[in-house]
This record gives sequence, structure tokens and C-alpha cells, in this order.
Amino acid sequence: MFKDFKQFIMRGNVLDLAVAVIIGAAFGKIVTSFVSDVLMPPIGLVLGKVDFSNLFIDLSGQQHASVAAAKAAGAATINYGVFLNTVVDFLIVAFFIFLVVKQADRFKKPAPAAAPTTKDCPFCFTAIPIPATRCPHCTSQLAGAKP
Repeated sequence: MFKDFKQFIMRGNVLDLAVAVIIGAAFGKIVTSFVSDVLMPPIGLVLGKVDFSNLFIDLSGQQHASVAAAKAAGAATINYGVFLNTVVDFLIVAFFIFLVVKQADRFKKPAPAAAPTTKDCPFCFTAIPIPATRCPHCTSQLAGAKP
């Protein structure tokens, strides 16, 4: 059982997946920081000094100054600003993954063309199997066939 497990772990695709998950998690943290700390503050400034991470709807009916204050008071909130940050986060990650896959596809060799399995009858132009000696459509004797 240990031998089978070792063979499973040592397969290339399992190791590739493990590396991808680790790098993806680290990349996700970088993108989250980029969105929260670099991208959204200027956008919020242009839109009237809005801090997206602090946009929320207070369902308790009370007025709280921030999401942290509402959470400290135990109020139920809909944190749509955090959701917007997460959506932007996702879009950036998805775009970069798209670019990486696009570049990887450029380096892939095209799949070899499949060998043809049919040919056209020279008399009626119907597709017929290559080894056929007589056309099933027009019943003509094909060239190279024995009478």
C-alpha cells in the first residue's frame, strides 16, 4: 500500500498540481493585497473618497460608523464593499490565469491530423471507406479493384 501511495504521489501531474496550488495561493495573496491596497484606494478617491471595504448595509436599523463598529455591536450587515473587492480580486486572477493558459497554448504542439478513413468515389463523389472496391452508392467498380 505504501508503494502504491508513493507511486501515486510521485506522478508528474500530482506534483504539478501541488506546486500549482501553492503558487496559486501565494499569487492570490498578492492579488488581494494589490486590489485592497493599491487598486481600490485610487478608485475610491475618484468616486468621492469612498473606502470600498467599508461599504455596508446595516440590517439592524442602527447607524454604525464602520463595518468593524457594526460587527463589534453584533449588528447584522451586508458588506457589499468587501464583495466588490472580492469580485475585482477574482477578475484579476481570472485574467492572469487566462493569459498564462493562452501563452502555454502557444507552446503546445498541434495534435497530429488523423489519417483519413474515407475517400470519394470518382464516379458519384460519395464518401466511401478507403478499402472499398465497389461504390455502395453507384455500384461502380473502383480503380485498383480486382474484377
